[in-house]
Amino acid sequence: MDFRLELVVLPVTDVDRAKDFYTRAGFRLDVDHRAGDAFRVVQFTPPGSACSIAVGVGLTTAPPGSAAGLHLVVDDVEAAHRELTGRGVPVGEPFHFGAQGRAEGVDPERRDYASFLSFRDPDGNEWLVQEVRPGPA
Repeated sequence: MDFRLELVVLPVTDVDRAKDFYTRAGFRLDVDHRAGDAFRVVQFTPPGSACSIAVGVGLTTAPPGSAAGLHLVVDDVEAAHRELTGRGVPVGEPFHFGAQGRAEGVDPERRDYASFLSFRDPDGNEWLVQEVRPGPA
């Protein structure tokens, strides 16, 4: 039995502001459905992802901005940094965790799961972008 994670709901205060942000960040807009004033769902999919996110009205009781630790995995964290900043997304500089804790820059050995960058949507929902480099073909 497969259990596939396919949708994560993010709590936001302003659906249209979130829609603009995630579209600008390069997420594909999948659906924007409204059923009156009490229900709206806007679904996006990050490039290359099998899991989507949704924002909206009437989807969750979680406080806006309370999602943390959401991970996007990329082949090259430095290229991801350039792409996101080029799209106008306020993103932090790459970092890694060394012997003394969090350190600036990518992991010196470029080990998988060791280099990160982070950004927040306008409500403060936190994303980590983690590098996992492709293996030999």
